[in-house]
Amino acid sequence: MAKFNYKARTKDGGLQVGNVEASSRDTALSILLSHQLFVLSLEPVVEDNWYTRVLDFFKRVKTQDLMIFTRQFSTLLASQVPLSDSLANLYKQTTKPVLKEALYEIANDVDAGFSLSQALERHHGIFSEFYVNMIKSAEVTGRLSEVLSFLADYLEKQATLVSKVKNALTYPAFVIVLFVVVVIVMVTMVFPQILPIFNESKVELPFLTKVLLGVSTFMANWWWVLLIAFGVAVVLLVDYFQTNEGKAVLDTLSLKVPVLGPMFQKLYIARFAESARVLIKGGLTIPQAVEISSHTIGNVVYQERLHEAAEQVRKGKLLSQTLIGLEEFPPLVGQLISVGESTGRLEDLLGKVTDFYSREVDDMVNNLVTLIQPILMVIIGGVIAALFASILLPIYSLSQSF
Repeated sequence: MAKFNYKARTKDGGLQVGNVEASSRDTALSILLSHQLFVLSLEPVVEDNWYTRVLDFFKRVKTQDLMIFTRQFSTLLASQVPLSDSLANLYKQTTKPVLKEALYEIANDVDAGFSLSQALERHHGIFSEFYVNMIKSAEVTGRLSEVLSFLADYLEKQATLVSKVKNALTYPAFVIVLFVVVVIVMVTMVFPQILPIFNESKVELPFLTKVLLGVSTFMANWWWVLLIAFGVAVVLLVDYFQTNEGKAVLDTLSLKVPVLGPMFQKLYIARFAESARVLIKGGLTIPQAVEISSHTIGNVVYQERLHEAAEQVRKGKLLSQTLIGLEEFPPLVGQLISVGESTGRLEDLLGKVTDFYSREVDDMVNNLVTLIQPILMVIIGGVIAALFASILLPIYSLSQSF
């Protein structure tokens, strides 16, 4: 199945932009015509090459800059400034070249009839899928300012988290780089020099020493093969994880990683609860809110589970009963939602779920940041001890033979 981007007019004359999956261009055209759309353009989606993604990496906008933009955007809309005027004001105030260029194109797209989410979606290197889908949900409910405020808070927490991790890793990173340099020098220069001495003395070498000597010989002769193989492996893995299959595999694995898996689970639950709260508060039915929220999670596993939950709710089942039966949602989530359903305060209870799991994520992150340095120091110390033991033990055995 191929994906095609289209631009079309509805029978009422409104502009509609999106994408459709079909086996061919003619099939895609037939699908659109069957929905009574007048197709203006229909182009196949070209997958980004790996080198395009590398270039996009260097055109990234810092989280801090995106947070400031989002906060200002929310303030302008809350002050009843029209969307086009808000984008124009933000364009004038922005000093970052990449973001300024993107804002210029977004403002033009909105003036041409695109929705804000459609305009943002064209700049996926700046605005994440989570960001764009939250904007889509806000357009449905008309609570754009409120959702932008939530996104600004979310980005602020993300920037604080990144800053904490960077500060915690600065010293260990320096030590690790220095350690790797020492190991490379030892393995490629020192070990080959002492190998003939051990061979001539007929001293029985420890297993660890044999391994390191074998590694040193291989690296000295074939270092360029290792370098090429490593580069190719990195490119292939990055390219694979950009595909739909790769994303699904990565999302599944992320939930199974010890320590980090539970943290991701809590993060996704907080995202779902906040998105569903905003949508229900905006007047959407529960099945609609759950369905749309599934696209804001950022994880394929949760997206599929919430899609199933929405179908069950449409058939008459309570949301709390559906979620209690899913292993991806702890019993507490279903219990709180059950209270909200029975009291008619579902929005408030979803807010409680968001607050609870957001605090859980913050606590887990703070604990991890605190533990990073001592854990790395222990690992590095153990490797250094093994390295020097592999040299000192045979030297000691050699001295005993005289």
